[in-house]
Amino acid sequence: MASDDDKKRSSKRMEVLSHHLHTEKRILDCTLCSKEKPKIKHMLKPGSRTIPRKREEVIKWNGWGYNDSKFALNEKGEVVFTGSRYKLSGLTLPLLRQWMTSSIGINIDETSFSVKGVDTSKIPEPIINQQFKDYMAEEGIEFSSDPIDRLVRSHGHTCDELFLLRQGDVGKRLPDVVVFPLKHDDVVKIVSSATKNNVCLIPIGGGTSVTWALICPENEKRCVVMVDMTQMNRILWVDEQNLLACVEAGIVGQDLERDLENLGLCTGHEPDSMEFSSLGGWVATRASGMKKNIYGNIEDLVVHTSMVTPKGVLEKKCLAPRVSAGPDLHEFILGSEGTLGIISEVTMRIRPLPKCKKYGSIIFPDFEHGVDCLREIARKRCAPASIRLMDNPQFRFGQALKPETESLFSSFIDGLKKFYVTLVKGYDPTNMCVATLLFEGDAEVVEQQEKAVYQIAAQFSGMPAGEDNGQRGYMLTFVIAYLRDVGFDYEVVSESFETSAPWDRIKDLCRNVKERVAHECNNQGVKYPVLSTCRVTQTYDSGACVYFYLAFKYRGLPDPLASYMAVEEAARDEILSCGGSISHHHGIGKLRKHFVPRSVTEAGIGAIKSVKDYLDPDNIFGSGNLV
Repeated sequence: MASDDDKKRSSKRMEVLSHHLHTEKRILDCTLCSKEKPKIKHMLKPGSRTIPRKREEVIKWNGWGYNDSKFALNEKGEVVFTGSRYKLSGLTLPLLRQWMTSSIGINIDETSFSVKGVDTSKIPEPIINQQFKDYMAEEGIEFSSDPIDRLVRSHGHTCDELFLLRQGDVGKRLPDVVVFPLKHDDVVKIVSSATKNNVCLIPIGGGTSVTWALICPENEKRCVVMVDMTQMNRILWVDEQNLLACVEAGIVGQDLERDLENLGLCTGHEPDSMEFSSLGGWVATRASGMKKNIYGNIEDLVVHTSMVTPKGVLEKKCLAPRVSAGPDLHEFILGSEGTLGIISEVTMRIRPLPKCKKYGSIIFPDFEHGVDCLREIARKRCAPASIRLMDNPQFRFGQALKPETESLFSSFIDGLKKFYVTLVKGYDPTNMCVATLLFEGDAEVVEQQEKAVYQIAAQFSGMPAGEDNGQRGYMLTFVIAYLRDVGFDYEVVSESFETSAPWDRIKDLCRNVKERVAHECNNQGVKYPVLSTCRVTQTYDSGACVYFYLAFKYRGLPDPLASYMAVEEAARDEILSCGGSISHHHGIGKLRKHFVPRSVTEAGIGAIKSVKDYLDPDNIFGSGNLV
């Protein structure tokens, strides 16, 4: 007999199927590989959507995340997390304020200035291309030159972008017009008109870029149009037989997963920014997710994608799982960062929801033991969906984010655990680190993976630390980004940046980058404790991705942003010198553009430019990213 869960899932599936949209659908021309068009199984009625047309009504215009969610002090001077969207929401974090004081030097009496709203008089007047504007009106494509619409889509989420916005500095060059396509054909019309009328286009999804990719070049004299893709947010069709879904590129990660979950399906792609980042942005930056060990990176999930360029639509004519027909066109699109065209639709691999999901964690005596363990797990190819290793400063930070203990018994148990780890096992609290784990799949597979992982961990002095720590560590991913905003409030600048490197370079790279950060902070005159921490987040046979976190209090510095940029520049230089990559998944944008010659040969740069010259000879996509 079917279980209650199966019955509920079947009922939900029938409900979704009953909402089929009986509209004419754009279907791929598959003459290259098949005489028949792909069969559309069904379409979905969209559920709730994260980013509305007026995104500033829900999402901060000068900070991270939802307007109602933030770290704040209550009447007792304790840190709380506001709102109701997260498991941490509404809870008191009694240890966090002391951690902020000891680790970064925060003093709650020393605050920084931040504007409360937007002074629209500071927003420059738009440059309007009347022919383009008239054509948008004729075609019924919504557009706006409203100052707020332009401002909230003029930036990403780098430290300096948000710092300046909080100071009331809106920048010298903002987009002049924002357009809101609703379907692929709208994108074709936008690009065609822009090409005809010499208008500069910059696509934007969730706006979570951390590479200056969305900043308008100051010397751009043409009308700059920001193409807001977030209203193209539908799953166009789902093929359960071939496990494929065709999705509009503006859909946000959490909305995509929510809609697929209603059918008992998922993509499994969960970047840290999945709440707000879009599918098109993932493709444009070669994104990676927390669960890539099972589901793959974005390049592993893409089966077909359509990119509208000034030369026409760049796409394959086939939905086959693999094709040998010359260089893969997808590689021109993946990582193109809005320089060649606009990604409008993506057909991607999907999977049934995992039947079993289990969290776990492992404590190691030090970071070196943890790295060696992760390397062995990768070598044995038994990695769970997600395995992430935090160094000691990040481990202690995680402890500071623990909510107030709800009972005396819980406090007693925590005390016993600490006693056992530090005194019985002899782990030094100033050195030990933790790996958080997420297992997904069939119950039997999960059980086998757990056994293999914990056996390998024991070989490297790793000790199981419980499911609760693993679950909390995984979920904290989505609230950590909010900490930068509270840091801004108390004169702290902070940022995260990532790289990838071979296994034999990981430990040296992590140590050297931290030492270089400390050295450069001293050169810049930073007078307070510097937070420099890292974690290993994605693993491969031959190496791993490493995330670095940097924060310092800037009181007394004449130019905080200049000092910050000098420190990050030094850290990036050290990463490359130690054999790390320019980026694992954030991309290049304009921020890291000057590092490209250290990462790609002159012939490689020339090849990229040649593709750009052919597809976009008039530089319609003039963001200035990449090269």
